[in-house]
Order: sequence, then C-alpha cells, then structure tokens
Amino acid sequence: MATACRFLTTRLRLKVNESKSAVARPEERKFLGFSITNDGSERRIAPKSLDRFKTRVRELTQRTRGVSVEQLVEPLARYLIGWRGYFGFCQTPRVLSNLDAWIRRRLRMYLWRQWKNGRNRFKELRRRGVPKFGAAVAAGSPTGFWRMSGHPAVQQALRNAYFDSIALPRVAASSHA
Repeated sequence: MATACRFLTTRLRLKVNESKSAVARPEERKFLGFSITNDGSERRIAPKSLDRFKTRVRELTQRTRGVSVEQLVEPLARYLIGWRGYFGFCQTPRVLSNLDAWIRRRLRMYLWRQWKNGRNRFKELRRRGVPKFGAAVAAGSPTGFWRMSGHPAVQQALRNAYFDSIALPRVAASSHA
C-alpha cells in the first residue's frame, strides 16, 4: 500500500486520504453506503448506513415532539422515499422489511405515549376494535412505551393498514408498485 500511495502522490500528484484508503476484503469495506458479501454475490446495506438511518428515524419520531401522527408522517415520508430510492435496490429484502416493522413499532410507541393515561388508552383501543378485556389489560399495564408498542392489543389497534391510510411509505421493495 505504501508504494502505491507514494506513486499516486509523487508521480501522479494526487492527494490520498489514508483514512479512507485501504486494501481489504470486500465484505470488510463499504462503498457509497453498500457492502458486498464474502462471495461477492450480494449487495447489502452497510451497517453504518443502517445505523445512520435508524438515528435519523429516531430524531423524526421522538416521543416528545407533540404533533399528531399525520403531521409526523410528512417529514418521515420524505426521508423514507428518498432513502428507499437510494438503498431500495439492495439484494437483502429481509433487512428492508425489518426496517418497515421497526418504523411502525416506533409510531405505535409514539401514539401510545400520546394517549397519556389508562382511560384514554382504553378508549382509543376500543375505538379501534380491540375487545374490551384486551384493551383493559393493555391500558392498565405499567409496562414502558417500547414494550407496549409490541403488545398484541396495540398491534391489533394499529395495524399496517392504518399506517398505509396515513400515507406512511414502506421501505421494502414490495411496495414500489
């Protein structure tokens, strides 16, 4: 690497960024947000890109924003559409569908926190078709927001169709149509 670097700098008079330059196996490096599997057969989203995506979605869906879900979805939808346009052609669809599920769970958590207390939570769950007993169990639970966003009653009340109805785009390729 040192001789190649010297050749580039002295002979070709190019600047080399040594922190970005390396000789390594393809699966150990990332290129424009993607990484390649060991055998070179699959294009994946680099872990750092996924971390950045999740951080940005967390910023956009902070529990303390104090806006309605419909207002929250507008900037989130812009980000998701742009991100899907760039990373949507990766060859690991399971990662994209897992991200979709994670985003919907974040929004369920957001709504659960907005409903504030047991009485409102019970009323909202019942209004959305959850049976009385299930709604009472969920509304009376002292469990934290994230765990409650995975509760069966909350998932029944806030199904994928609800998120489709408020124009939340999906990241997974099956929704490109």
